[in-house]
This record gives sequence, C-alpha cells and structure tokens, in this order.
Amino acid sequence: MARLPPLDPADAEPAVRTALERLPPLAIFTTVANAQGTFVNWLRFGGDCLDARWFDPVLRELAVLCVARLTPGAEYEWVQHVPILLAVGGTQEQVAALEDDDLEADALGEDGRLVVRFTGQVVRDATPDEATFAAMSARFTAAEVTQLLLVVGQYMMVARVMATAQLQVDAVLGADVLAGVERSSRARRQGAQNA
Repeated sequence: MARLPPLDPADAEPAVRTALERLPPLAIFTTVANAQGTFVNWLRFGGDCLDARWFDPVLRELAVLCVARLTPGAEYEWVQHVPILLAVGGTQEQVAALEDDDLEADALGEDGRLVVRFTGQVVRDATPDEATFAAMSARFTAAEVTQLLLVVGQYMMVARVMATAQLQVDAVLGADVLAGVERSSRARRQGAQNA
C-alpha cells in the first residue's frame, strides 16, 4: 500500500479535477495531484520534457530508464518507460543492456552510451566529469544538453516521489500517456499557429 493517498478527484480544485479526468488512471498522477497548486504546471512541464522536438526520444528514454535504474524504489518509472522506449523506436536489446547495467553495450549505440554515461554521472554526482561533458558538448547543442538535464531532473523528481510514496505499478500505460502528450502538444502548437 502506498504511503501517500491518491487525491480523490471529488476533493480536487476544478483545474486539477479536469486534468485528472483527461489522464489515464495512474497512481503517479493521483499522488502528485495532492500538490494541487503545482499539479497542472507539472503536467505541462512533463509534457514538454517528452516533446520529441527538443531531444531525440530514444535517447531521452534511455536517460529516463537510467534514472529509474539508479533510484531505489523507482520500479514504477522503469515499468512505465520501457514501453515508451519501444514505442519511440528503442529496442529490447537496449532494455536488456540497461537491465544488465551493460552501459557499454553495442545495442545502446554511440550516442546512447554517451547519454547514459552523462545521465548516470548527473544522478550520482550532480554533474558529469569533464571528459563526459566535453563529449556531450561536442555531440549535442547547448539547447539539447540543457533539455536533457531538465528531463533527467524531472525524472529524478518523479522517481523520488514514487520511491517515497512506495507506489505500486497499477497499470502499464506509459505508451498511452506518451500518445496523449503528443496529441496535446500538437493541439497547443496548432492553437498557437491559429492565434
């Protein structure tokens, strides 16, 4: 049983209730919804972190799974993001490499190995070493490195909520959540273009 109760939508403020009604019924959403003053903006930020325009989605998901592997009690994050990795073009071999802590596996690819090394150092040490940072800066733009740092930070936060709340996996809907985020992002972009 989770340490933190889910927010009952009947007790939610109108904007939070509306957001919850649009989301899949996952414990992470109803748990974070307890922070009603932050919840809607957190959802928006999370959606922006998943936007494929800002960072390669396969590399992003390798980073998210790396965060999950390095955070005790974040199995929920792992279980939800494996299907997302596969949905965006990742492979079972990449999943197996991360499960086995084989961070030099050919399946990860050169960029994947670099992103996983960078992510691991950020999670464990707060900052990557000079060689890793130089390699990231040579391969990715400043915007991409910054976006990856925001993604890593977002999923470190979510993993810690999961671990502290001791969330149990309630349903594996990660790929469905991603599809919803992509629809919302397209709608926001179209709305901005039509304005």
